[in-house]
Amino acid sequence: MRLTTLGVSSHYPLPGAPCVGMLLEHDGTAVWIDAGPGTLAELQRHAPLAGLSAAWISHGHADHAADLLPAFYAYRYGDVGAPARLPVLAPGDVRGRLAGFLGPASGPELDRVFAFDPLSDGGGRAFGGLSLRWSAVRHDAPAFALRAEAAGASLVYTGDSAPCAALDELARGCDLLVSEAGTDVRQPGDAPVHFTPEEAGELAARAGARRLLLTHLALGLRPDDAVRRAASRFDGPVEAAVVSGEPMSVDLPTVES
Repeated sequence: MRLTTLGVSSHYPLPGAPCVGMLLEHDGTAVWIDAGPGTLAELQRHAPLAGLSAAWISHGHADHAADLLPAFYAYRYGDVGAPARLPVLAPGDVRGRLAGFLGPASGPELDRVFAFDPLSDGGGRAFGGLSLRWSAVRHDAPAFALRAEAAGASLVYTGDSAPCAALDELARGCDLLVSEAGTDVRQPGDAPVHFTPEEAGELAARAGARRLLLTHLALGLRPDDAVRRAASRFDGPVEAAVVSGEPMSVDLPTVES
């Protein structure tokens, strides 16, 4: 498997740093994971839109899903050589959110381009040799975390979530944990909806992950500070995801059986 970071920002895109998104590839399969604003352009640096196997969307908030809108226009009206219908694995509210932008009569047009497959807790699907499964997690909207496995390697992406038992189980023994750190300091009385860097490190330690990659950092949280704080709770390698002009890939090690 190869993971390419397309975006890392929370809330809104910054110059050189779109909102959260990744491209996961394995043996000819290519899955767009979260479609934050700005990620569609970055995606095309690394893969043709006609070559996508699927899109997987963790939840319907705009900083994770909004680039499905320009993707619709690209596939419907562009010259990208669209597939018959791109599978979009997403919470059930995502189709309605897109239709809300495009207009009340847009449903049939959306369905010409996308094959929506609503996520449910404990679901899964395979694309070629890439196996995906997901679990519902703790956020302020219907949200899911993802585990991807291929050729003996495994990756887990938290999506947007606060610590929860479902993530502990999903992340168990993964080679690479990609965790958001959307909260800097937990305020008393706040209902948790994101991880702090320390909590991301604790999740990696509890799960026995081999490596930790931080993304979707809280506004104002410096990547080096986030890495230092997560590393105080996790003994393995910790990095902050970055977007660069060249492909930034994370090669996942093959686990010997």
